[in-house]
Amino acid sequence: MNHKPTAEELKALRSDFGLRLSKAMEENGPLCIGIDPHRALLDEWGYNIDADGAEMFSMRMLQAAATHTAAVKFQMAMFERYGSKGFAALERVLYAARQLGMITIVDGLQGGLSTTVSALTDAYFTPGAPLLCDAVTLMPYYGARSLGGIIDDALNNGRGVFIASLTSNSEGESLQTAIRQSGEFKGHTVAYGIAHTAQKYNRDVPGLGSVGLIVGATIGQWLHDSGFSPSSFTGPILSPGYGYQGADAKDLTSVFRGTQGNVLVTVSREIAQHGPDIAKLRAATIAVAEDVKNALEKAESEQNQQKIVKKGARYASPSIMARTM
Repeated sequence: MNHKPTAEELKALRSDFGLRLSKAMEENGPLCIGIDPHRALLDEWGYNIDADGAEMFSMRMLQAAATHTAAVKFQMAMFERYGSKGFAALERVLYAARQLGMITIVDGLQGGLSTTVSALTDAYFTPGAPLLCDAVTLMPYYGARSLGGIIDDALNNGRGVFIASLTSNSEGESLQTAIRQSGEFKGHTVAYGIAHTAQKYNRDVPGLGSVGLIVGATIGQWLHDSGFSPSSFTGPILSPGYGYQGADAKDLTSVFRGTQGNVLVTVSREIAQHGPDIAKLRAATIAVAEDVKNALEKAESEQNQQKIVKKGARYASPSIMARTM
């Protein structure tokens, strides 16, 4: 018989992914290695451009990432292109990552009606699922509430999700900063509504929540227009865009100023271009991990310093004191 969890057990399960990710980030830093077996990379590495090549590429990236990264993210489309053989390869590399004790994210950006996305539970979250992983990425443009069922299924199985909110692609700006004309978040941007819907799942969770957002590192120039501040979010933030896509340490510091250790920066090509030599891949991983860690620590310390300065001014300024008497 299947054991039905008690209320306390269910509460613990719903915060499990956030706790595990937080621990991994404390131990190994805020880097997530993106495992994206592009055709060009397979060719550069001297591998066949097929499912076997994608699997060999992924296994080598896993070896380089071990102990230097908080999580690994697999780009599903890079495996899906090879049909059933590609999905079989993804199953095997996910299994290998789990054996190495890594937190695994499958990046499929799936979404749709609640009746459609409910099938994802059997694929990714339930015990014995063929593509068992710790989290998936979701696209909310059927309405963020359409994802409620799959989010609850993920949480009830001790897993998590990352919902696209402020993505790195420049074309997304017009959609994500569009002002909603009706509903709960009328007058706010689409991105704002997505973020606040996600935050509801994290509200009563001590520490890091299990429902995350995707916020690109290259969106600094239009972050203000979104009406959303990453520093106010208490779930994990998955951030693509660093390195090969154009963002640097200054962008990380700017976009994520005030965040409190909940940003997971995903990097792929910037590291993979050094392969297939394991030593070079590992050296690149360590170097990128250090840069990312320093940038995010600077973002946090700068915000704290600003708070100290403002607090000091509030209590030390004679003019302010005079106006309050």
